[in-house]
Amino acid sequence: MIKAILIFNNHGKPRLIRFYQYFAEDMQQQIIRETFHLVSKRDDNVCNFLEGGSLIGGSDYKLIYRHYATLYFVFCVDSSESELGILDLIQVFVETLDKCFENVCELDLIFHMDKVHYILQEVVMGGMVLETNMNEIVAQVDVQNRMEKSEGGLSAAPARAVSAVKNMNLPEIPRNINIGDINIKVPSLSPF
Repeated sequence: MIKAILIFNNHGKPRLIRFYQYFAEDMQQQIIRETFHLVSKRDDNVCNFLEGGSLIGGSDYKLIYRHYATLYFVFCVDSSESELGILDLIQVFVETLDKCFENVCELDLIFHMDKVHYILQEVVMGGMVLETNMNEIVAQVDVQNRMEKSEGGLSAAPARAVSAVKNMNLPEIPRNINIGDINIKVPSLSPF
């Protein structure tokens, strides 16, 4: 089972953190620091598997990682997971990000965090691998994008709210509002 997915840059700055096992926030920060130190000090020509750090479970857990350009993709898994299977899963995740963002970079992870989390949820949920077929994942992301566009997206919400208020057919603007013993005078409002 996957216990955590950590993505951080070459300087140890976290870009995506997902824990599938509860850890207090200060413990999560320590795990991130320890994992970065364990992974970043390794040469590029050594194996991409190592025993989990002392904070995340020691020899019962493995850290499986890949280093792409400026980002480390680290999966913390228990002994039931295949190292090569997780390496392949990291490759599928990165290639899916690359397809969805057209040459994914660190800034895509920062500015499109919601989309990155959605893609990750298509691949892994609750620490269990859901999908490894990149075409199926990309198809689901395309469906999500089309649905967002048909709804106008979140950026169009304020404009839709204003137009809905403008199009309301009120016979007259209320001048006084009486609620029990409370009397509220509404000031004159200019038309839209």
